[in-house]
Amino acid sequence: MEAVVKSGLKIGELARSTGLTTKAIRYYEVMKLLPEPRRTESGYRLYSTEEVRRLNFIKKAKRLGLSLGDIRDILTLHDSRQPPCVHVLALLDQNLAYLDDLLGSLHEFREEVAYLREKSAGQLPRLTQGQAICGIIDQGIHAKGELALTWLEGRKKAKGEA
Repeated sequence: MEAVVKSGLKIGELARSTGLTTKAIRYYEVMKLLPEPRRTESGYRLYSTEEVRRLNFIKKAKRLGLSLGDIRDILTLHDSRQPPCVHVLALLDQNLAYLDDLLGSLHEFREEVAYLREKSAGQLPRLTQGQAICGIIDQGIHAKGELALTWLEGRKKAKGEA
């Protein structure tokens, strides 16, 4: 019987073919982004080329900034044979609005850092005296840059630089 059920990819093969980890694939199953896989008699998960296509879709959707919840909604619409693209357009509009706000904050933050740097360069001898570790940092970045800093810190953590 196992030879009949054997046709399919095991989780390691699926991971290699999609560039994901087996842990991520199992997590996507828990999050209901992938259907419950078939199993061999000995309990190994077996996946079809449909799961390869679905995981590649998930990776692309994540690169567009969609959350796993958003992706699950899109896949649910698709699975129920409803066209999800109108929903995707609305999600992309939301992401564009967020990115526009973020870019504005990043621009303000850059201007603030440039101003602080310019102002500090002329005051360097005075800034290196006293009890401060560094007077430039003590002068600080103001609240305008918080959104930008939060975003930058999130990007660094995502890349493993934190």
